[in-house]
Amino acid sequence: MLKGKSAIITGGVRGIGKAIAVEFCKNGADVVISYRSNEDAAKQAAMDLEQYGTKVITVKGDITDPKHGEELAKITKDAFGKIDILVNNAGITKDGLMMRMSAEDFKSVIDTNLNGTFYCTKAVTPIMIKQKLGTIINLSSIVGVKGNPGQVNYSASKAGIIGLTMSAAKELGRRNIRVNAIAPGFIDTEMTKVLTEEQKTKMLEAISLGRLGKPEDIAKTAVFLASDGGEYITGQVITVDGGMSI
Repeated sequence: MLKGKSAIITGGVRGIGKAIAVEFCKNGADVVISYRSNEDAAKQAAMDLEQYGTKVITVKGDITDPKHGEELAKITKDAFGKIDILVNNAGITKDGLMMRMSAEDFKSVIDTNLNGTFYCTKAVTPIMIKQKLGTIINLSSIVGVKGNPGQVNYSASKAGIIGLTMSAAKELGRRNIRVNAIAPGFIDTEMTKVLTEEQKTKMLEAISLGRLGKPEDIAKTAVFLASDGGEYITGQVITVDGGMSI
């Protein structure tokens, strides 16, 4: 489905990002995956992806630095001659009740989740405009749609991504560049492993399918949006939450 395409995936060495990288490589894409600090995870991800026979490049950098987005765009263009897909996946949480949340905890989540998405999107846009082709997939969250106590910073960042997605889709559609967002529900990753059993039980009661999502559930949605199957979809927020929001 993605044979011959090149993709950038931020935060692509573990969790949802790695699952997306796996599905992309399985489907024939060459990938550049960025990471902030975990070199062991980056090396392991590269080894895991080699089995699919596509090219894999790992790049270390801080997504809150606009120059990192520019670096990713340059590396991908130099290596593959084009940038077909950008997946803005990198994100962090620093949860806490609003009245106890520090300004730094609010700012750092916005800087990584929202500003990082903007920087990378801006960096690839000139290249995609020249190609008259491109797909951008932004990872939002169900809490960016509905909110969640104790996650004012995270919810604000993910809601901002939805606004960014819709505006970018309107700006870039005439250039044949599609921009969509995926809003995962509660997915079984390191972020949800910190929840107590009581919290998990309460969460599962709200999910129609009665289970946490898997990173692969999000990855397969990303493949669809990046493929020809999604070629008439833009400016949309695809909720993948097992029926939690209905």
